[in-house]
Amino acid sequence: MTAAEILFDELRYARTARGLNQDEFGRLISYSGTHVSAVETGTRPPTSDYVAAIDKALKSGGIFVRLLDRLVALDMAPVWLREWITFEKQAIALRWYEPAFVPGLLQTEAYAYATLRAGGLLTADQITQRVRSRMERQAILARDDPPDVVIVLDAAVLRRTVNDDRTLMREQLDHLASIVELSHVHIHVVPDDAGLYPGLQGGFILATLPDDTIVGHTDYQVRSQTISSSGEIATLRKTWEAVLRDALPRRPSLDLIKEAAKTWT
Repeated sequence: MTAAEILFDELRYARTARGLNQDEFGRLISYSGTHVSAVETGTRPPTSDYVAAIDKALKSGGIFVRLLDRLVALDMAPVWLREWITFEKQAIALRWYEPAFVPGLLQTEAYAYATLRAGGLLTADQITQRVRSRMERQAILARDDPPDVVIVLDAAVLRRTVNDDRTLMREQLDHLASIVELSHVHIHVVPDDAGLYPGLQGGFILATLPDDTIVGHTDYQVRSQTISSSGEIATLRKTWEAVLRDALPRRPSLDLIKEAAKTWT
């Protein structure tokens, strides 16, 4: 039995031991019965908020939160338990703001390698593994039913050199320009004259799932976080709307990307 299956069994046992069906258990923890079913069958990853709701409702002393955290920390569980990758694959829409780097879904392999090497914090094997993962994630853009993707970049991203490699930057910006031609991908750039704006506090992603649930993702220095609480999602949505208002429309953004690419020749 895998670590993931153990977690499924424990979550299921927590419900059935109390004689509750999935709808009844869902009402107890403020989730739908459909959501409970999806988690118990492994088709939807249990988020930290979800297992925390179970711990609170059952007064279980935080056992499920600790179990989930340890599975992720020890990397014992399959990829689906790394919450965000699964949400990204399921998403019907992605809204991504990035003030510092080209988003992973749009990176060339060379750019990905260069950014991960920066700082010397990762081993060669770790870098190779993460680059491979980024390249695999990009497959969602080419599938038959791709998500609707809107990305906003700060203009500084177009000028920030990576390893002083002008060819690398030219190829990366040419790649951005080519991706804009995809009907389901929209890239907007916040120009320098926008001044200070809310998004400069940090990048984030919002994913809309098939059931219209919205989840968020943020990155920090030492870890990343998947966000599902309604209050935090509302804050990210307001920030997204503010960032998008400051960004240029699609065509002027493309022109700016092409102009920046020429400067790296």
